[in-house]
Amino acid sequence: MLLTMAWVSLLHAQVARPIEDPAIEARMKHLTKELRCLVCQNETLADSQAPLAEDLRREIREQIKAGKTDQEILAYATQRYGDFVLYNPPVKATTYLLWFGPFVLLVGGTAFLYRYVKRRRDLIKVEPLTADERSRAEKLLKET
Repeated sequence: MLLTMAWVSLLHAQVARPIEDPAIEARMKHLTKELRCLVCQNETLADSQAPLAEDLRREIREQIKAGKTDQEILAYATQRYGDFVLYNPPVKATTYLLWFGPFVLLVGGTAFLYRYVKRRRDLIKVEPLTADERSRAEKLLKET
């Protein structure tokens, strides 16, 4: 048991990184919250535990240390991985579907549903029975 605990402690010790400059870490965390993990896709780069995310965080740290601005770092990530890597992609011709597609689907779906319900309602018109139909219906009811 003690040997297992020592082994686990040794593993954690190898994983732990030395603490970087707190200002660099704060900038890196701010930037990585704006970037999507390329492996986990529903997580930010800051939250992801994927090895690729760790590599990208390391790359961002290096760029911060090199004196690049946040915009330059985001531009680098966008140039390398496309607008997909941004959690808030810019509105431009290539992202129109992403930004406006859900609204177009909502309006189109609502219009389709309205036409479908209206058509079904028109089919269900109740017309009064003629005298002949009424007498046949009453006759059938009496027989049963």
